[in-house]
Amino acid sequence: MSIKLFFIIVFVLMLVSLGIALFNLVRHKEQEHSTKTAKALTYRMSFSLLLFVLLFVAYTTGMIKPQGIGARIQQLQQEKIQ
Repeated sequence: MSIKLFFIIVFVLMLVSLGIALFNLVRHKEQEHSTKTAKALTYRMSFSLLLFVLLFVAYTTGMIKPQGIGARIQQLQQEKIQ
């Protein structure tokens, strides 16, 4: 399985957890649903931390490489130095 696909899955899980928390916060006012909201937000924080750590590990091991304007500018600067 591609590492990028795994990142997308974790990001979707974060969004689903955030949606569940929003639903419980808006629709229900009882204490039971307040606990569900807190639990959903805790899961979201855990998924966020997991995603950050996995991105950091994947970047440092070279599994993913930055792309875009910043990466191109840095590449051009390194070429000028050499």
